[in-house]
Amino acid sequence: MIEKQDITAMILAGGRGSRMGGQDKGLLPVHGKPMISLIIERLQSQAGQLIINANRNLSRYREFGFPVISDDLEGFQGPLAGILAGLKAVHTPWMLCVPCDVPRPPRDLALRLAQALKEKPAKMAVVHDGEKLQPAFALIASELGDDLAAYMQTGGRKLRQWCATHHPALADYSHAPRHFRNINSQEELDIFLRSGS
Repeated sequence: MIEKQDITAMILAGGRGSRMGGQDKGLLPVHGKPMISLIIERLQSQAGQLIINANRNLSRYREFGFPVISDDLEGFQGPLAGILAGLKAVHTPWMLCVPCDVPRPPRDLALRLAQALKEKPAKMAVVHDGEKLQPAFALIASELGDDLAAYMQTGGRKLRQWCATHHPALADYSHAPRHFRNINSQEELDIFLRSGS
């Protein structure tokens, strides 16, 4: 079984926030706190270490007390660029990946992804919410850094496509898809705030 100390959790906060008018989603206030702080609260107990991937507002992100890494590739090239930076930076065998725009990730995320890998040995496990894959919620073997770098050097930028090449184990969250609903617009944020989630 993969142990907590074998995992570094990384929060992907390096996006452009285009659909939020360019706002940095990880820093948006949710119930009086930056959204990323809610995610940190849920991930800290699930991993031995935690890092943040960000490409702007770096000093703000450092205030949370964790290492902040930026993409090596310029121009906001998507979540794979952040994952690649993370895989190159971590010193643990596994990296738990979570996006910054989902305020309530499951408290048992790392455990269930690790259990999926026990049932189906692979180099990564991803979430399935009952309707579709959620590949930004993944437990990835750190050794895949070179593989991902090669994929991106050929022009690959699709997270789902890269994950599929490794036939990942699946963690079934069909009982709780609400944990993976991301906030991409002010309207979605307002709905989340009104729901009292």
